[in-house]
Amino acid sequence: MRAWRQSASLWEFDDLVAAADFLLTEMRPVIDADDVRAEIEMMGDTRRHALERALSLSRHGPRSASETHLRLLLVRNGLPEPEISWILRDVAGRFVAELDLAYPHWKVATEYDGRVHAEDLRQFARDADRWDAIRARGWDHVRILSHHMRGGGRRAVEKVRDALRRAGWSG
Repeated sequence: MRAWRQSASLWEFDDLVAAADFLLTEMRPVIDADDVRAEIEMMGDTRRHALERALSLSRHGPRSASETHLRLLLVRNGLPEPEISWILRDVAGRFVAELDLAYPHWKVATEYDGRVHAEDLRQFARDADRWDAIRARGWDHVRILSHHMRGGGRRAVEKVRDALRRAGWSG
């Protein structure tokens, strides 16, 4: 926690949020948000209150910094805030998939696929079956890759916005 606070002047803001997400998300969270707030109050914040702002934007659930970066990008570009690590179940209540970012109201699943998903053939095969299962439940499955995040992430935002609009979102 102290290292996170001390990194505020060195890291990009979204990386600070991603680190807070990690600290708050671990299976047994490393820290509690109230402890972070107490640390900030006791030790001080940075100029422009970066720590308080990062903590206010951090969420429990992301499995990677890339997921956090994608969530922040989508919200900053006017899209609704997605559910994080949302569990999709079938009509009988059985587990289908854990979705990185989900818009349950519109049945849009947005997932960041990192390089490991392409390089590990067994993982890629499991993912492909999972994508089919998601679509079979009537969901629009939007895969975001690193090249969609280039240039400010315009393409990633377009892909998710288009899926939400197809599903009836009018924002």
